[in-house]
Amino acid sequence: MAWDVFSVIGTIAFAISGAIVAMEEEYDLFGVYILGIVTAFGGGAIRNLLIGLPVSTLWSQEMMFQIALAAITIFFLMPHHLIKHWNRWGNLTDAIGLSAFAIQGAMHAVHLELPLAATIVAAVLTGAGGGIVRDLLAGRRPIVLRHEIYGVWAACAGLLIGLEIFKGDFFLYSLFIVITVLRIFSYTRSWSLPIRKLQYSK
Repeated sequence: MAWDVFSVIGTIAFAISGAIVAMEEEYDLFGVYILGIVTAFGGGAIRNLLIGLPVSTLWSQEMMFQIALAAITIFFLMPHHLIKHWNRWGNLTDAIGLSAFAIQGAMHAVHLELPLAATIVAAVLTGAGGGIVRDLLAGRRPIVLRHEIYGVWAACAGLLIGLEIFKGDFFLYSLFIVITVLRIFSYTRSWSLPIRKLQYSK
C-alpha cells in the first residue's frame, strides 16, 4: 500500500515541479511535458541502472505516466493568478517529491535485499535524480550540488529504512512528513552544509 501511495505522490509532485521549471524557462507546451516527465521518472531510471534492473521496467508504469501527464496538463491550464507564486509551488512540490521518492527508492533496495550502502544510494538517486536531470536540461546548477541541504535528507531516509529499525506503513508515512518538513525548513531558514572555496593567488 505505502509503495503505491508514494509512487503517486512522488510522480505528481515531480511532474508539476518539472512543469514549473519549464514554464519559468519559457519552454513551449512540448517542453513542459518533456521536463515534467523527465523529472518524474528520471530518478527511478537512474536508480534501476545502478542496482542492475533493466531500464525497460520504466515502461511498465503506464498508469504513472497517465497520472504524470494529467498533473502536468491540469497545472498548465490553471489560471495565472493561482500559480503566480511559482517559486513557493516549486519548492513545495520538490520537497514532497524528494521525500516520497527517496522513501520509495530505499524500500525498493530493501525489497531486493541490497546492502545498507546501496539502500542509501538508491534513496538519494530516486529522490534527487529526476531533479538533477531537470536542472541540467534547464541549464541550471542541480539543487543537490548546492550548499543548501537537499540530498542529505534523502540519504537519512535511506539510512533509517535500510537499518530496518522501524517498520510498517505508519513509520513510512511519518518519515515522509518529517523529511518533507525538514526539506522545507532547509530553504525557508537557509540551512546549509559547510562549503570551502579554493582561492588561487595570481
